[in-house]
Amino acid sequence: MPDLLAHVFIAYSVCRILSWRLSWLTNQYITLGMVGAFIPDLVKIKLVIPDWRVEQLLGVPFSWESFTTGGGVLLSTLIGVVLLSATERRKGGTVLALGALTHLIADSLLRTPTGRSTQLLWPITQYTTPTPGLYLSTQPEPTIVTGGCAILVWGIHQYRVKDSKAES
Repeated sequence: MPDLLAHVFIAYSVCRILSWRLSWLTNQYITLGMVGAFIPDLVKIKLVIPDWRVEQLLGVPFSWESFTTGGGVLLSTLIGVVLLSATERRKGGTVLALGALTHLIADSLLRTPTGRSTQLLWPITQYTTPTPGLYLSTQPEPTIVTGGCAILVWGIHQYRVKDSKAES
């Protein structure tokens, strides 16, 4: 995706649509799902703190790239779950993981030179999934399309809320 905003739009749309069926999926949880969409892009920390600096500090081999793998996202999500209160961990962890999953799925559709995507099953296997190559990471169109979808979902939700208040 060319823009983190596109990942947030996707997470919002998925969580909002699920909220129509799951009464516990309130605005707070939808926001947490949108935060989950940021997890795989934690790899961008390397722009501020390079891998070699962390290796030097820790004394062990290190790479920020693990944040883009399934295992790295799972570990990061579990850290986020621990930060939640005990009563919110199950629901909060679910939507946090959902947001991260939408990000990984969207990134697995990118057009890459190798025709392969990220290591979604790392550390179990080093296998990289094939990608259909729907778009380049530099294209603005995915952000425009996902933004339009998010606006449509928001509009439908507003209509549903207004309609349910009229029935009451």
